[in-house]
Parts: sequence; structure tokens; C-alpha cells
Amino acid sequence: MSLNEKYENLKNYIASLNSVAVAFSGGVDSTLLLKISHDVLGDKAAAVTVKSDFIPDRELEEAKDFCEKNKITQIILPVDILSIDGLKGNPENRCYICKKNLFTKILDTAEKNNLACVIEGSNLDDLGDYRPGLQAIKELEIKSPFVTANFSKKEIRELSQKLNLKTCSKPSFACLASRFTYGEEITKSKLKMVNDAEDVLINLGFEQFRVRLHGKIARIEILPEDFEKILGEKTRGKIYDELKNLGFSYVTLDLKGYRTGSMNENLIK
Repeated sequence: MSLNEKYENLKNYIASLNSVAVAFSGGVDSTLLLKISHDVLGDKAAAVTVKSDFIPDRELEEAKDFCEKNKITQIILPVDILSIDGLKGNPENRCYICKKNLFTKILDTAEKNNLACVIEGSNLDDLGDYRPGLQAIKELEIKSPFVTANFSKKEIRELSQKLNLKTCSKPSFACLASRFTYGEEITKSKLKMVNDAEDVLINLGFEQFRVRLHGKIARIEILPEDFEKILGEKTRGKIYDELKNLGFSYVTLDLKGYRTGSMNENLIK
């Protein structure tokens, strides 16, 4: 099936929902989903954006800016994420615990605003990794239009480009909790360390990367084509000094390079 055919099917499916609350983070997937939902349903489509310590301020501001520029109703949902039972210890099912709690709140918000259902931006590629959060989405009967319409991540980026969305080339992002090794306690101060460390890399011009936290060790994942850049004496020295100042005892480079879900690699499935 061509991309245009999938696009038409997606629009028809969203139209059949009558009104929607879009779980909107400002990332590649949810931006396209919100754009199409608003195109199809107009004011019957609203964005619900969670504000929590797991999401950097820069991501929240980008999400707010998109809604303002496109005149889309946005509901900001503040959540004290670290108060959720069982989350701070960062168990292997952390994502399930988190998604179950957040999407329950989003469902309540949708109901209060007379929106018929909640939709979110998972795509076919998300089904292949260890993602316990998808189980929570299934249990709560949250709808995933990109999965229903058989969209891959590549196709989402292609369609985003066709619709002139700046997010078509935006680097993939996951919540800051995904930077923690399982069993590592998640605290506000550690989240800030990770966020500030990633800001260092952003300010140096890196785009797709992660700073993973292992106790006091920072494990930096960047694209292999950026290895030469990061190992330049000036850049390497600046990163080391700034991350040491943030509280890391050791600063390391992962030789395999950036990949999603690297914290899941040692899980027994």
C-alpha cells in the first residue's frame, strides 16, 4: 500500500472517532498525529501534554509552541511523576507503571472535556522492542492510529515532511527515565544531572544521542559518524569537565554508538 493510501486510511479512521484527546509530547510521532487529527476533526481534537520531571522543559516549550502556532487546544497536565507508587525504584516494568498512571489521568481529562477517546503515537516499529508501556495502553483501550493504519517510523517521517512539519527530521526522544539502568533509584537531582548533561551535547551541536546513567558513571551514546567529532581534544575535554561538574565521577563513550532501548539489552525476555 502506498503512503498516500495509508494517509487516506488514517484520516478516515480518525474521522470515525468523532472527537479525540491526543497524547502529545511534541515528538515526531505525536506531532504528526495531532496535526492530522486537527485537520480532520478541527476543534474536536485537543492535545493533552503531560508536564513532569521526566520531560525536559525544552520539549514542553516546543509542544506548547506548536499548539499555539496551529491554534490547537492544548491541555497541560502537571504530574508529580516521582510520587507514583513503585516508580522511583526503576523496576523493569517502570514504563508499564508510568504509562498506566499517566494514561489513566489522560482518560479522565478527555472525559472531563467531552472527548470521546484518547489516541497516541505508537507505530509498527515500536512493537518490536521491549516496551511494557504498550501493555498499559492496551489494557486502557487507548487507540494507536499509526498501528491501525500500518505506519512505520520511516513513513511517519516521510509524511511529516510532505506536510511541512519541522519534526520530520527531529531526533528521536524518550523520557529521561529511560537513561537510568534498571534498579537505579530515580530522583529529581539525578534527572537534572542527565538533562543538564544532554544539554551540554546539544550545545556542542550533537543531535541524536543519549547520556545513560549508571550510578556515578555517564555512558554517552552518539551516532558512530559523530565519533571523530566527540573525540577531538577540545570537545572531549569540554564534555568531560562539564559532566564532572554536574556530579559524574566518570564519563565514558559507548563504542557501539547510539541505539534505542540499550538499557533493555541485558533483560531476560
